[in-house]
Order: sequence, then structure tokens, then C-alpha cells
Amino acid sequence: MRREAWLDSAGIAFAALAAGRAQSPMPMAIDGVGGIFHAKAASLTLDRTWVALKLNGNFPDNRARGLPTIQGAILLCDGEDGRLLAILDSIEVTLRRTAAATALAARYLARADSETVLICGCGAQAPIQLDVLRGVVPLGRGFCWDRDPASAARFAAESGLAATADLAAACAEADVIVTCTTASQPFLTNDMIPPGAFIAAVGADKPGKSEIAPDLMASALVVCDVIDQCEAMGDLRNAIAAGRMVRTDVHGELAELVAGTKPGRTDAEQITLFDSTGTGVQDVAAAMTIYCRALDVDGARAVNFAA
Repeated sequence: MRREAWLDSAGIAFAALAAGRAQSPMPMAIDGVGGIFHAKAASLTLDRTWVALKLNGNFPDNRARGLPTIQGAILLCDGEDGRLLAILDSIEVTLRRTAAATALAARYLARADSETVLICGCGAQAPIQLDVLRGVVPLGRGFCWDRDPASAARFAAESGLAATADLAAACAEADVIVTCTTASQPFLTNDMIPPGAFIAAVGADKPGKSEIAPDLMASALVVCDVIDQCEAMGDLRNAIAAGRMVRTDVHGELAELVAGTKPGRTDAEQITLFDSTGTGVQDVAAAMTIYCRALDVDGARAVNFAA
């Protein structure tokens, strides 16, 4: 799908959450050997009810094995009769629906004149984050940074961004900052971020991961994808544990911005931050969209899994 379709599916997901037409229980985590499995499930009711369950394995050392860091599958089901409708490889869906949520948040939280981007973490998520963001803000230049300089150099060659080892200097010039790393210690601090910047904190999706220093969280206008999840596994969790924030310090959830019940950015000087942990409703909306589009392709045929 084109990036516009991914953005549309993200909008559907968060609008449904705001309207009470979606259920998204807390994710389940299961430890593996050198990695972790995440299970996320949700339902979404539009013209019909859709249900999806995603199981992803996240194994950071897989690059050395010649395997993707994230592997898994999504089961899409009919929520009214229980039929299994589709089995989808989850890698591309996870990457693109995550980036779509960043871009959707940027519509409300980034300055409309944002031109300079900084991508922190140059793995599989980086090019997709950059591509989808370019659909909502007029990014013209930027930087990329990674703890592995070779990864930053590769991404710079592919993207046209400038690889940098000076994270603080790149932050000082950035209007939009995306953190999509596997870091367990925060590397963005309050003194590094200029007024008016928008930060999409993507990497902290389980306890033990952290990208954003608690003091920076406390000074920013924080919007979560789902507050309950961010309190359990996002950078919000780390800020609360450090005593720098409480739950009620969060400005709101992305669904509230989409529904118009809470404002986004109200001041050009605000530092805004989107704490993104990924909700199963995004997976349902994306899988539903892909499934419906697939049935419209000439020659496509449905398979009866129950036969």
C-alpha cells in the first residue's frame, strides 16, 4: 500500500478508539532466549467487526544470524462468526503501521513548517519512518545517527540524510526527531532539544527499554498512543519510575487528538513528544485494509481455512 493508505488505516484505528468502537487489551510478553515475543490483539467495529491477533518475535542479535530482528504473523478474523480470514506476515505491517502512527501524531504535534529531521536508529524502521513523515511535513534535509556508525553510513547513502556522530549538534538543528532504537538507557536529554521540536519516541516497547531521559519527558507536552501501555512499557514508565512524572501529567492520547477532544500543539515553542508503544487496533485496521484490497485484485480468491 502507498503511504497515504497506511496513514488512512492509522486514522481509522485511532478514530475507532476515540469512538469506543475498538477493544485493545494490554499486550502479552513472553521471554525467549536472547529475545522476546509480543502478542497483541484487538477488535475494530466499522461496517462489521474485525478481530486480529499478532505474535511477533523481537530478537536484537538476529542481524548476525542473517535474520530479521522482528518476525511474526497476524491472524485476521471475522468478529461476528469467528472465521479466520487471512494470515499475514507481520514484519511489513508492524514497520509501516508504526511509522503511520508517528506521521499521524506529527499532523497534530509537529510544526507545520518543520524542515529538518533527525532519525536515531538506522535499522529497518528508519527508512519507513522517513518516508511516511515526508507525507505530512515538508522535510527537506536531515541527519541520521546510530550507535553503530556503519549502520548510520549505510542509511545515509540510501536516504540522502547526513550521517552524524554528534547527536547533540544534530538535535540542535532538528525540527522532527524520531527515536527507533533498541536502547536500554536514555540518550536524548532535555538540554539537547531545541524549542519547537517534535519527538516521536518509538523504540521503548517493553520494560527495560528507554530512549528519552525522564527530565525531557517531564518538560515536554506528552501524548501517548495508549496511556495504559506507555505507563507499563514506554518511556512514560521510566519517567514515572524516576519520580519526574505522574500519569495525569500526560496531555492525552492520540485518539483524543484525532477526535478533536484534546488539542495538539498550541505553541510554536512547545517541545512535543509522542510516546509510541503500538496498539493492536493499528494491526487490525492495517490487516483489514490489506485483506479488502487483496480481494479486489483481479484473479484473487478466498480460501476457506475451515474446509
